Amino acid sequence: MEEVIAFFTPERFLEIGGLLVGLGYLYFEYHANPLVWLMSVIMPMISMVIYFKAGIYADFAINIYYLIIAVYGYVAWSFNLRRRKKEPLPISHLPRGYYLPAGAVLAALFFLMSWALIRFTNSTVPHWDAFTTALSIVAMWMLARKYAEQWLAWFVVDAACAGLYFYKGIYFYSVLYAVYTVIALLGYRKWLRLMASENRV
Repeated sequence: MEEVIAFFTPERFLEIGGLLVGLGYLYFEYHANPLVWLMSVIMPMISMVIYFKAGIYADFAINIYYLIIAVYGYVAWSFNLRRRKKEPLPISHLPRGYYLPAGAVLAALFFLMSWALIRFTNSTVPHWDAFTTALSIVAMWMLARKYAEQWLAWFVVDAACAGLYFYKGIYFYSVLYAVYTVIALLGYRKWLRLMASENRV
């Protein structure tokens, strides 16, 4: 009994709260609902505390980015910045011309964050942390632009994070990201169907 009580620390309850908000985020993202951006404001606030205490500093830092891009994503989805009109942003494919720049940004972020984590922190997982963080930055931008391929990027991020968080003892988040990994593939198929239905209208 004492072991059970010791397990449920304040940090564990934060993890549970983050898990519940994360499930809400996933539901709204799956259905391409703009409320996903409300979840994108709440979840980083919880996650920043958890990641800092666990020494996952790049993941801590990326949540500042998440807060900023949540505002951008809400505006982009609501006002269709592509066409500069006040109408919902349609789902689309990532343009082919964006693949190389996105890959270059990913590589640059990975090497920069790996170096910073090794040089300035006591991180025990600098490369792992840097990779998931760098790819998350690119994936979040893809989500904000409503590109269907964001789900494929999240699939890789989520699978890596599930392992990372389990290794670091953040068990509830490990479960959450394991669920994310499965839903990412289903979400990709769902968005392709939504995109096809939007194009028929």
